Amino acid sequence: MTLTPQLAETVARIGQAALGAAKAWWIIGSAAVVLHGCVLPHVKDVDLMMSPNDAEALLRRVGGELRNSGASDRFRSSVFGVWTAPPLPVEVFGGFSVCVAGTWRELSLSTRQAVTVGGTRVYVPSPEELVQVLHVFGRPKDLERARLLLN
Repeated sequence: MTLTPQLAETVARIGQAALGAAKAWWIIGSAAVVLHGCVLPHVKDVDLMMSPNDAEALLRRVGGELRNSGASDRFRSSVFGVWTAPPLPVEVFGGFSVCVAGTWRELSLSTRQAVTVGGTRVYVPSPEELVQVLHVFGRPKDLERARLLLN
């Protein structure tokens, strides 16, 4: 696994900041793809999926900025915020939902794999489950990331 110094530091800081979480949490999106060993040309931020209570507590603890749900026509969260202190912005999602065929459904993950970065443990979905999630997201960049995981 080859991480840029910025991504490695950001991920390690997430692991430290999330130590007190009451429920399971995961890094998803492009950073998770890289943590599974794929090479991506650029990771612009890190997506952290948590329970709503844990997301709000983490954002308050680290001085992150709580924002309105981060809602779009495709994604929304009951708690959403951005932590900008690490080298890469961390988008924190609590109660994350995806709109599929006009119906909103909360994203629920069932696998959790530990990855150690900078001496700190973080969690990602299994490659197989991450591929499924990326297909649900359905954007061209997500489908390309899923293809990388399958190779």
